[in-house]
Amino acid sequence: MTIAVTTDTRETLVAVRGLRSQFGEQVVHDDLDLDLYRGEILGVVGGSGTGKSVLLRTILGLRRPDAGSVRLLGENLHELPPARRVAIERRCGVLFQNGALFSSLTVSENVRVPLMEHTSLSVHDARRVAALKIALADLGPEVRQRYPAELSGGMRKRAALARALALDPDMLFLDEPTSGLDPIAADSFDQLIRTLRDALGLTVFMITHDLDSLHAICDRVAVLAHQRVIVADTLDKVERFDDPWIRDYFQGARGRAAEAIHALT
Repeated sequence: MTIAVTTDTRETLVAVRGLRSQFGEQVVHDDLDLDLYRGEILGVVGGSGTGKSVLLRTILGLRRPDAGSVRLLGENLHELPPARRVAIERRCGVLFQNGALFSSLTVSENVRVPLMEHTSLSVHDARRVAALKIALADLGPEVRQRYPAELSGGMRKRAALARALALDPDMLFLDEPTSGLDPIAADSFDQLIRTLRDALGLTVFMITHDLDSLHAICDRVAVLAHQRVIVADTLDKVERFDDPWIRDYFQGARGRAAEAIHALT
C-alpha cells in the first residue's frame, strides 16, 4: 500500500514516529507516524478498534509506547523528571468522552480542580478564574453551581471544555466531543472550538466520527487504518485517497450528504 506523506513548515507540537502499541498478541499500531502542527485543528478518524483513544493516551504519556517514540512539545514525557513532566502536561487540556466530570462537584468546583492542584491561587481567585473559563465555554453564570446531572448533554460537554481550559493550555485534546449531541448542539460546539482556536491560538487534536465536524472546522484529517495513519492531509485530498475504508466512509450516503451541506455554506 502507498502511504501518503506530506511536509509542513509549521512548528510541530506532537511528533509520533514508528509507534507500536500492543496488548498481548494484539497489535493496535505498527510503525505509525503522525504530526500535529501549531495552530491547526486535526481531526482523527478511523474504524472501531483502530486505536484512536490508545493513540491519544500514548501522546499524553498515559501509556508507554511498545516501540517507536512520541515527542510532546519536543519532549519524551517518559524521560523527564517529574517536575518537568508536570510542566509539559499542564500545557495540554483534555476533554474525555462524555465529559468525565466529577458527579459530586458543581461545574465551578469541577473547573477549579486543576487550578487548586496545579496553582497557588486562593479559593477566591480560583472561583474567579473558573467563572471566566465557564464563560469562555459559552455557559451562563447560572450553570456554575449546578451539578453534572442537572445539565443537558451539550452543557456537560461545555463544562468539561471549561475544565480543559482551566490552566490556559497550548493544546486541546478532544475525544469524540460531539458524540451524543443533536445536530444543532454539535454544530454550536464545533463553532465554539474554532472560535477558541482563533481567539486563544490553540492547537486541537480531535478524535471524531462526525463528518460535519470534519467539514466545518478541521484543517487536516488523519485516518487510522491498517494499524497506522494511512493519510494525514486536507479533507479534499483525504477523500480522494485510494483506500476501501476511506471510500466507504467519505463517499457513503452520510459522507455525500455532509459534503453537499458544507458546499452550500
